[in-house]
Amino acid sequence: MNNKEFLKKIEIELKISKNSPYTIRNYMNANLDLLNFSKKFPEEMTKEEVKSYMAENLSDKASPSIIVFLSAVRFAYSNILGTDITAGIKRPKKERKLPTVMTKEEIKKLINSINNKKSKLMISLMYACGFRVSEILNLKIADLHLEEKIGYVKQGKGRKDRMFNLPSSLIEELKQQVEKQKQVNQEYLFTGPKGKLSSRNMQKIVATACQNALLDKSIHPHTLRHSYATHLLEDGVDIRKIQELLGHADLSTTQIYAHVSTEELKKIKSPIDSLMNHKE
Repeated sequence: MNNKEFLKKIEIELKISKNSPYTIRNYMNANLDLLNFSKKFPEEMTKEEVKSYMAENLSDKASPSIIVFLSAVRFAYSNILGTDITAGIKRPKKERKLPTVMTKEEIKKLINSINNKKSKLMISLMYACGFRVSEILNLKIADLHLEEKIGYVKQGKGRKDRMFNLPSSLIEELKQQVEKQKQVNQEYLFTGPKGKLSSRNMQKIVATACQNALLDKSIHPHTLRHSYATHLLEDGVDIRKIQELLGHADLSTTQIYAHVSTEELKKIKSPIDSLMNHKE
């Protein structure tokens, strides 16, 4: 089997398994890179080639990148050739880095620094509903129920649907955006002159807004989602409800926000306060 046939079979298996376009792209690229590096046919590939590739190309990468690479190779060779050439290769522990979170004042500054009406609505909605970039880009007019002030993310990460609440303050602007899109026969809520927007468009909007607002933080579109979750926690919303709103399959994923909530930490009083104030 030549490399082209092998890669085509991988793509078919990934699609049959209902993987997201993002996963398909990553898994295909990982296997293509390994094949190009080894200069061998798939049947000739061994664990040693995989380890050599990792030593040469992944030694400075973060744990998630290495884990994805090994998962991609294992998926391909297990499904196509019935062998796991990654068996025995030690997986690194997944790093639990605390996400960057903006304060409510920083969110306000960021949004107010955006002059373009559509861009401002997009960023406001991302924060207001805790959207992933892919979710807002794939949001369709039919997914919104403006009168009820709710909407649905269809087939989000993990192929799950979930409901979200629409803030009252954005309803009128959303109605205007819906009408504008209907007039040009668009099914998506947000599009550009060339049709569907890309994640690069979102990154550019956030980067420009961050610069204009003079925010000295490493902020990207996903920071809005992190901030949304943290601010809900600070406002006393139960963490299990936050889990549902974010569409997390596992509560442990949501619990990371308990570690970044500075407002929650501020509420904890040192035991010395009660000790020194205690009257004998």
